[in-house]
Amino acid sequence: MLRDAVNRYIELYQSMGFKYRVQSYALRSFADFAERRSEAFVRADSVVEWAASAPSIRQRHDRLRTVYRLACALNAEDQRHEMPPAAVFGGEPRRPRSCHIFTQDEIERLLRAASELAPRESIRPVTYTTLLSLIACTGLRISEALKLELSDLTEDGLLIRATKFQKSRLVPLHDSANHSLQQYLAARCRFAPTASTLFVSRNGGKLTYPTVITTFLVLARSTGLRGGPGQTGCRLHDLRHRADFPVMPTFAADAAQAALWIYGHSA
Repeated sequence: MLRDAVNRYIELYQSMGFKYRVQSYALRSFADFAERRSEAFVRADSVVEWAASAPSIRQRHDRLRTVYRLACALNAEDQRHEMPPAAVFGGEPRRPRSCHIFTQDEIERLLRAASELAPRESIRPVTYTTLLSLIACTGLRISEALKLELSDLTEDGLLIRATKFQKSRLVPLHDSANHSLQQYLAARCRFAPTASTLFVSRNGGKLTYPTVITTFLVLARSTGLRGGPGQTGCRLHDLRHRADFPVMPTFAADAAQAALWIYGHSA
């Protein structure tokens, strides 16, 4: 029952044009948490306990705020849904938006770690070295990269459809980037010959946003670019701000032997 209510709430926001991606992940996570407790309605103590399990104050605050708004809407229909306290974790946290500018050495370390992802014989290390390199040399948003279809790779570049502000654009590719993507596609065909999306998971399915974010955090922490859970550091989004050069060197299909390195600032 609670899961159905959460899904209707998410669909309402999305029907009004909001992407509501991060919030939908959080709300469904809370619904799973409540479902494991056999709770059919929002319970204030469950909301606080679920929100408190986040690793940082900011994330706890965001979790609580997201479910608080859900509870407001559901309580108006059925007062068996309880309103959680709004300020358990303090007031609105400060949100610094400083961008981490990756150095050449940091990119190399990140890509080297990606090339060593397990299972080594799968498409996973190949996918992540290609994905991270493409973001770094084109400035694509991660959401844009994950939505790419095979048909979006054209002779003139990458066709980015209905991106931010619902506009589409064409991203030209340097010859080295285009060649590297072709090398990736050759490797990909062995693992996901029928998939329509450009980037695929180890099982040949669509690569999802939560999976990529989680994997990036693992890579960043393993290379010393971020601290432990709850500590701030570089974000995947920051990688696109290193797109001050177009070159994307030749990719060796066996990522265990050669990662997709980015060298040089121009052709």
